Amino acid sequence: MLHGEKILVTGVTGKIAFPIARELAKNNEVWGAARLRNPADSERLLAAGIKPLPFDLANPDFATVASDFNYVFHAAVDPGLDDWGSCVRTNAHNSGELLYHCRNAKGFLFCSTGSIYAYQGQRPLTEQDPPGIPLRANYSFSKVAAESVLTWISKQYQVPVTIIRVCSTYGPLGGAPADRLEAILAGKPIRLHPDKPNNYNPIYEDDYVDLGIRAMAAASTPPLVVNWSGSETVSIEDYCTYLGQLVGKQPIFNYTEEAHTPLWPDTSHMHAVLGHTKVPWREGMRRMVKALHPELKLTDEV
Repeated sequence: MLHGEKILVTGVTGKIAFPIARELAKNNEVWGAARLRNPADSERLLAAGIKPLPFDLANPDFATVASDFNYVFHAAVDPGLDDWGSCVRTNAHNSGELLYHCRNAKGFLFCSTGSIYAYQGQRPLTEQDPPGIPLRANYSFSKVAAESVLTWISKQYQVPVTIIRVCSTYGPLGGAPADRLEAILAGKPIRLHPDKPNNYNPIYEDDYVDLGIRAMAAASTPPLVVNWSGSETVSIEDYCTYLGQLVGKQPIFNYTEEAHTPLWPDTSHMHAVLGHTKVPWREGMRRMVKALHPELKLTDEV
């Protein structure tokens, strides 16, 4: 959908940003920003046609970053494992500084998270629902702060922005369903919230690449805010049962209040502004298993 553009992708070594940067590099000049402390990371980017750009969002040196990018896909993140202050500085303040630095861009996409929402029980979460206190409070609240900072800058300087609230991504590079697959193979329990079913809308790599690029191109002022997920709803219980059937192992579920509440996004707005996903969840899960464990003979192949 984009051709001949100069594009910056931050957090480019991550499971979301790398496939998107790789796809964009087919028809655009793509710069991939990350810490790049391992030389193998730069080699991987170069092999995909992406220009490596060493950049640390926690301690940014904007003098090393050009300001003439046409688009920015901003996925770099502090996961919130340390103190609250550093998480907010990285995810909110420094993201705002990056947006201001690239304020002449035609579109700036910011990866927020669906985990900002307060749990609403057994109904899908809409973009208008309020934030709450999840298990990873530092991370989620820093994203709430980032959304506010970026919205102000977008309005003040008329910079088109898209804020995607990332839900459950998965594919050959991993994701929460891949982690649960590993638990099934190892015979380890999968922690789930007692308010079952634990509904999600997982989005497979092919679709999140497509909808990620669409979302970046759809940036607006004030920002477009949209849940970013698969079109189909499936519970963790159901997809883990299917994964177990594929690999011939029974999943073990451990229901506990210490597990994250279900993250079930409403996709109405996403369908209206970005479209529908195309990979059915069973097909996506099967592809994931084959990619991560090619040595396994799946039960439907016997």
